[in-house]
Amino acid sequence: MDDTPFVSKKFQKELNAGTASLVLLSVLSRSKEPMYGYRIAKLLEETGPGVPMKQGSLYPVLRSLEENSLLVSTVEPSVSGPPRRYYKITDEGRQCLIEWTAIWSQTKNFVDANLKG
Repeated sequence: MDDTPFVSKKFQKELNAGTASLVLLSVLSRSKEPMYGYRIAKLLEETGPGVPMKQGSLYPVLRSLEENSLLVSTVEPSVSGPPRRYYKITDEGRQCLIEWTAIWSQTKNFVDANLKG
């Protein structure tokens, strides 16, 4: 039996788990106002085809970032449906983003150098 699709999905899932927080902090750091999950997901989809993060997987990451004081959220009524939770990056989140970006850059350079081998 060929395990390649399973192995590829597992690799993608593990890779996404490590990058989703970085990407979400980055998106929220560039936003002038708080954003809700669906809008964040749509913004990510606009970055190009084959977005590796599904909308449903963003919410647990957003909650985790908030639990760790990297984001704050508020719930506001919506005219077109249920109330929406809006997220905003904190000062601690901005500092963490700087640190994680440096780590990402080092990791990316290391991986790229070894893949070119």
